[in-house]
Amino acid sequence: MPDVSIIMPCHNGGKTIGDAVNSVINQTYGNWELIIVDDSSTDDSIDIVCDFIRKDSRIRIYHNPKCTKLPATPRNIGIEKSSGRYIAFLDCDDIWMPEKLEHQLPLFKNEQCGVVFSYYRKMNEDGNLHESIVKSPAEVNFRQLLKGNCIGNLTGMYDTAKVGKVYQKEIHHEDYLMWLEILRKGLIAMNTCTVEAYYRESSKSVSGSKLSAVSWTWNIYRKELNMPLAESCMNFADYAFHGVLKKFK
Repeated sequence: MPDVSIIMPCHNGGKTIGDAVNSVINQTYGNWELIIVDDSSTDDSIDIVCDFIRKDSRIRIYHNPKCTKLPATPRNIGIEKSSGRYIAFLDCDDIWMPEKLEHQLPLFKNEQCGVVFSYYRKMNEDGNLHESIVKSPAEVNFRQLLKGNCIGNLTGMYDTAKVGKVYQKEIHHEDYLMWLEILRKGLIAMNTCTVEAYYRESSKSVSGSKLSAVSWTWNIYRKELNMPLAESCMNFADYAFHGVLKKFK
């Protein structure tokens, strides 16, 4: 049985999925399974994945029968099919550093640690890296995470032995809500404080809309977490304040 199940949704990722899969294959920690869920691709994505499957039995592919154009849907199919204790995420246009899993897994020895994450760097659509590193606190709990999502989904991993299988809701900011639901159980998220991934920025990325993100965050506070209005306003003020601070870093 694999220790880590890596969930990779794919929709027309033929130009980048090879690099993403290779970054998993090149992990120094090898007891993993890679579950790729195709979301109605019309390019050569499936052919590329099948070439990898023929060479590496740790890789599997499934198909989303109904494309919702939301990443939560294929990710949830992958989570359902997973058999590893730890669930990690990597989109088909992002890349992991070779020691990502090796650096992260030891942090789960802390009994209060339900989530592990790391720093990451951004790159453009052509794969050219930005100079700056996206940093985040060394440790966060539920209350701290309400101030803003500091867990990059491509670096995040959770422990099903402590929280069970936690699925992503089919909304925007689905990963943020998932991390909040996990930490709401009284657990903490711990950061390796090392760069363990490259995130590819795209003009078509769902997460790229800053104005929309404001309404998505408010929806999480009020509708998904059922917070009272006053508490939601306080958390939203913190969220907005930290968002402004990021602009000046």
